Amino acid sequence: MENNKKHDILRQFPSVQSILQNNIVVRFTESFPIGFIKEKIENLIKSEKNKVIGFLNSRKDDAVLKDINFTVDFFVKSLAEDLSSFSYSLKKVVNGTGVVIHTNLGRSILPESAIKNVSIISSAYSNLEFNLTEGKRGKRYSHAEYLLEKILKCEKALAVNNNAAAVFMALSSFCGGDRKEVIVSRGELVEIGGSFRIPDIMKASGAILIEVGTTNKTKPQDYKAAINENTALLLKVHQSNFRMSGFVSGLSSEDIVSIGKEHNIPVMEDLGSGSFVGLEKFGLPYEPTAQEVVKAGVDIVTFSGDKLLGGPQAGIVAGKAAYVDMIAANPLSRAFRIDKMTLAALEAVLFEYLDIERAVKNIPTLFLIAQTEKEIRKKSVKLLNKIKIADNIDKNLLDFKIIKDLSIVGGGALPDYMLNTFALRIAHKEISASGIGKFFRSCNTPIIGKIKNDEYILDMRTILEDDFKHILNALVLISR
Repeated sequence: MENNKKHDILRQFPSVQSILQNNIVVRFTESFPIGFIKEKIENLIKSEKNKVIGFLNSRKDDAVLKDINFTVDFFVKSLAEDLSSFSYSLKKVVNGTGVVIHTNLGRSILPESAIKNVSIISSAYSNLEFNLTEGKRGKRYSHAEYLLEKILKCEKALAVNNNAAAVFMALSSFCGGDRKEVIVSRGELVEIGGSFRIPDIMKASGAILIEVGTTNKTKPQDYKAAINENTALLLKVHQSNFRMSGFVSGLSSEDIVSIGKEHNIPVMEDLGSGSFVGLEKFGLPYEPTAQEVVKAGVDIVTFSGDKLLGGPQAGIVAGKAAYVDMIAANPLSRAFRIDKMTLAALEAVLFEYLDIERAVKNIPTLFLIAQTEKEIRKKSVKLLNKIKIADNIDKNLLDFKIIKDLSIVGGGALPDYMLNTFALRIAHKEISASGIGKFFRSCNTPIIGKIKNDEYILDMRTILEDDFKHILNALVLISR
């Protein structure tokens, strides 16, 4: 085909500008940035032009070109279809994995009170760093400080952007500038996820790591023998994401505090997945609460806000006022400071803890952990009944069954403890378990389940009733 003919045909396509001037497209610009829409139009035109070029280069009969559209209306319709399926990269998903605090799925769900407060604070100006009483600049840390001090019964508290930052700032404040030593048991040199390891964080902070004891046994004399004039801190790291059993012994918080007082050396404990509620009340194994660690006399305790606490991503530093003030004064505090939306969420979550029963009811993480088998089965039956009465779900193609299964808390907490649960097993006559999983992940609201014994299942512990409609929509689509 001659180039002139090719150019003549390609010139029949409308210009980007002519499409942008269409009344329907003008209305699209009220919801989408003009640059975004322009790029979409350019891509649509390019795609159609490539089809034409393909036909012409293959020397097919010109009749096939009748299938190519050159009208503005065609591109407006194509653009409308494209924009109707638009979604941001970060999106809501349905968690059918049974992992309550799922790091890959955003960890803790915020309670309604926190969502409402974030909306209020983020949609207007706020007194983030303004003291309303004195009419001058204030400190952002003060907004969560009062509630943390009241709940933990500590002298002072500070919130930063995550627990790794809290640990890093604390270590840097105690010994970074002077290359001081921090003593920690070998059995507590943990990896906290994402390949972030306590020894690496200590090294980066400027602290000199002094390991004592053995992997499975550490004794008081191990700490005492390592203490010298360059010792700045005794560090205890809670083994929240693994367990050692057998010929094992270590020191309690009280034991290390006693050694610290004897040698006038501060003690810090990294609690990791800090909880304000004793998990035994839910029938789970014992985990130390942040209140218990503070009561033990530890000078500084650090923990996460988005794990067992059930709040936003944050790192909490609590303990003796002199040490918390020292950490807050660290130049790193600006790099690791918490933002206004996180503070708004954290304050609302902390407020819930003024009444523990209210907190368990209103904070989703605690509520999902606390669910009984009876409650989960009831929720499973409710979803199954909705599926049974749905006319547009092909019951001949799909099969459903409620089965017993096991969930986990997640977030590095209670790694060896399984929670009894119920799950909905979904089978398709023509699609494998992995195929169902792939299809569900491609939905507008992706559904993340798990495959067990070559069967696709949704763990109902982490399925919310608001998720039912998304599951039903997915089942309708996979029935077609």
